[in-house]
Amino acid sequence: MISFQYINENLEGLKENKKWIEGIVLSENKSLGNIVIVFCNDQFLLEKNIKYLNHNTLTDVISFDYSTKNKIHGDILISVERVKENARLYNQKFSTELNRVMAHGLLHLLGYKDKSEEDAKIMRSKENYYLSKL
Repeated sequence: MISFQYINENLEGLKENKKWIEGIVLSENKSLGNIVIVFCNDQFLLEKNIKYLNHNTLTDVISFDYSTKNKIHGDILISVERVKENARLYNQKFSTELNRVMAHGLLHLLGYKDKSEEDAKIMRSKENYYLSKL
């Protein structure tokens, strides 16, 4: 099950994204467990980044993976403020950048990493592929 939560943010029109997210999970040969996507502001996400990851930096997305074997469970926290800023920075529509960040967080739950240049390239390729499926 995929659910959306809103903390200090309110977004509409994301209902169709649930099927897209489920499609990504199934395309990666995994089964869907419980995925919660939390849309929040910079301050909320910064507090979580400091508390759980010891990173005192703003970020657009953090994933908490609770998956078991092939069943994907987790929380994806997204700063809507960062997404808006990144959309401006990269000259993208807000909706495109939001979908990219949702896919990015989900790909982390699916086991993809982005710390090395090679892993980041694979992650970006997957993001682009799944964005093309919207």
